Amino acid sequence: MKLSAVLIAKNAGPDFKRCLDSLQFADEIVVLDSGSTDDTVRLAEEAGATVVSSEGWPGFGPQRQRAQNHAQGEWVFWVDTDEVVSEELAQSVLKAVSAASANTVFQLNRLSWFFGRFIRHSGWYPDRIVRLYRRAEYGYDDALVHEKVACEGARVETLAGDLLHYTATDFSDYMSKSVRYSDAWAEGRARKGKKASLGSAVSHSVGAFLRKYLLQLGFLDGRHGFLLAVFTAHYVFNKYAALWIRSRR
Repeated sequence: MKLSAVLIAKNAGPDFKRCLDSLQFADEIVVLDSGSTDDTVRLAEEAGATVVSSEGWPGFGPQRQRAQNHAQGEWVFWVDTDEVVSEELAQSVLKAVSAASANTVFQLNRLSWFFGRFIRHSGWYPDRIVRLYRRAEYGYDDALVHEKVACEGARVETLAGDLLHYTATDFSDYMSKSVRYSDAWAEGRARKGKKASLGSAVSHSVGAFLRKYLLQLGFLDGRHGFLLAVFTAHYVFNKYAALWIRSRR
């Protein structure tokens, strides 16, 4: 088996079927589910995926490590449940796994949808992220959130084509995810003995807005760019506020 498309899931959401449909070029699809109560498991099984149940939630990095252990392919291609592989990217993946040398990983360009518009500035594009590598060579780190492939020393090549990321289609889901990520970030920092103040929460929040809207040209994304800068500032404030709360317990 050459290529395994691997996902971690819980109540995958409205774009999951499109995601699965776009992965049919892979030799297998592996979904590690952590207690979905919607139709996530049914959709995955109907798409021919191997579905494995996971108990507990160890964090994003460790959960991806768990999922990789269930893959059978020589290559692992990671996709999130709210992402859709474009036809150009699918062809690039197949070409890469047929000819790549050892110690080579592949990053791709992620194009994100934000409440009605694809964002091409604001530091969001090209959002290059490593998602394809040989299963025996690399894997994810232990980060609870904002996890990355641990591939120090590897040769990194960029695939042609975009991964379409429907990250923001429902307001309540988006804000709920933002709060969960903030809390996970604070927990990870607290475990390392880090602390924060409300003053740092405010200063980091203001800095995040200015960086997103001005330095990263968010204003070129129009009203969506302004909204994204505000939401980013809100997320950053929540991160440091959550860490401050933990440090005072």
